[in-house]
Amino acid sequence: MRRATTPRIRHLPHNKKVPYDAILIVSFGGPEAVPEVIPFLENVLRGRNVPRERLLAVAEHYYHFGGRSPINGHCRELIAALQKEIALPVYWGNRNWHPMLADTVRQMAADGVRRALAIATSAYASYSGCRQYIEDIVKARALVDQSVGESAPEIDKLPPFCDHPLFLQANVERVGDALARVPVERRAAASLVFTAHSIPASMAATCRYEEQLLHTARHVSKAVEHDEWDLVWQSRSGPPGQPWLEPDILDRLRVLAENGVKTVVAAPIGFLSDHMEVMYDLDVEAAQRCAALGIEFVRAQTVGTHPAVIRMLCELIEDRQSGRTTDLCATDCCPPPRR
Repeated sequence: MRRATTPRIRHLPHNKKVPYDAILIVSFGGPEAVPEVIPFLENVLRGRNVPRERLLAVAEHYYHFGGRSPINGHCRELIAALQKEIALPVYWGNRNWHPMLADTVRQMAADGVRRALAIATSAYASYSGCRQYIEDIVKARALVDQSVGESAPEIDKLPPFCDHPLFLQANVERVGDALARVPVERRAAASLVFTAHSIPASMAATCRYEEQLLHTARHVSKAVEHDEWDLVWQSRSGPPGQPWLEPDILDRLRVLAENGVKTVVAAPIGFLSDHMEVMYDLDVEAAQRCAALGIEFVRAQTVGTHPAVIRMLCELIEDRQSGRTTDLCATDCCPPPRR
């Protein structure tokens, strides 16, 4: 049995004020036009032994939607919503596409920002969704320190927030809305399928990702009073011989059809907002598989900028700004996969 480690949390002194003068949204990034797709994917896959054929196959997913990923639009919406509620300036930097994180940190230094609180657009603990963003911030700060006369701002990162009551509330409402779209006479028999991005088993063994997603799924299914549910995985991208979290949603849909299920409600609780993986893997591939199997397919919205999510982030920011809460991601949380 895999043993998931608990992400380490760094605690500041409880009597210490935390004078942040900016917020930094850190995200994955995505292309917004056809000419950007290949350069973006080359950034994502740099240093990884991925065949060119695989890159080109993934590019087709983006071309299907005109080369535009929805994730940058979500970041803009998130920033606009936060700026209505908080007095601090909100910056935005990506891991893989413009605005690049190093450029953003350089601008923050030029603007005189001395200390910022970073929020990653990932709610769960894993190396790629948590620790790697800390590493990205460290690298960006080092680049800025080397290239400008003044030091880069100090940047702390909020821990994953998947267990926050307001995050859970937003998911409950999204799933409840999706279930309400199923005719009442078929609703109880519908299968509620929670989905999240699959990760290598070696990565899952060093974090609480799977455990946290199961907790969210249990909480939401209980809140919407729907007992027929399952947690499945999507968007696997590793080599065939490498173990990843299973079952894949397409495989599970076939099993559900064999068991007589006629309606599936897919809820991508592992994603804060729509990504290309949500749009293509669910809205295209899973929907097509359901159509071929004779299953009605309904997809719940991601929580995105649900009012409860914005309230949660404002609370987390204020708690740290006032010193009421002092836990932050430690630099060695969510260890990388074991090789």
